[in-house]
Amino acid sequence: MSRYFAEFVGTFVLVFGGCGAAVLAGDKIGFAGVAFAFGLSLLAMVYTIGHISGCHINPAVTLGLLIAKKFESRYAVGYWVAQILGAIVAAACLLIIAKGTPNGYDPGALGFAANGFGAHSPGHYGLGAAFFAEVILTFFLVLTVIGATDLKAPVGFAGIPIGLVLVLIHLVGIPVTNTSVNPARSIGPALFVGGWALGQLWLFIVAPLVGAVLAAVVYRGFGVPILAPREAERALPTEQEERLRSRAAGS
Repeated sequence: MSRYFAEFVGTFVLVFGGCGAAVLAGDKIGFAGVAFAFGLSLLAMVYTIGHISGCHINPAVTLGLLIAKKFESRYAVGYWVAQILGAIVAAACLLIIAKGTPNGYDPGALGFAANGFGAHSPGHYGLGAAFFAEVILTFFLVLTVIGATDLKAPVGFAGIPIGLVLVLIHLVGIPVTNTSVNPARSIGPALFVGGWALGQLWLFIVAPLVGAVLAAVVYRGFGVPILAPREAERALPTEQEERLRSRAAGS
């Protein structure tokens, strides 16, 4: 259960940190500030829970890794449940804080950082543009995750490119859809906004999943040998081997 709890906590931090920046400080820090809030939240979680669960904290990332044969299918449903619950609890906690002002806070009227298109897009982008943007931007994220966590990638640096690409994604996507690229992140706020947010939620579930599948297919197209999950675990050094390497390096 530790990996599921880690995914719950990691998704909570991502949604509370990113959406919290948008809801509580968006008018002061702007789109760039919100973009960095999401990126830094993910960067911090990669190094905090990455060794426990792999730090997917995104159903699309879990799907991409599953298709790329870098994740075991028996854990997938548990990850998705944990991620969605973490996002919902984070949105609930954020709403409690947002309502703490003298004037209160109406999530339906103010948006509550929910994702949307058309009249609910910050730049009033239509359905087609929103769908295409979410597919492409999720492709960026999942492709980076798969590549940065490959066994042949530099060890210990995966969190940096993954966090930075999420910043880039938000800088591009916030004007279009408020940026989802993560079905769990979209579900959390939408449940409290209701109405239009729930009506448009399908796009922010379907498009990220399509982008994740595309990323996995493209990465496999690079011709990089991909080990099955159990083979990958056996290929990783054991704790004893790591200690021996550390002693050898010290001597």
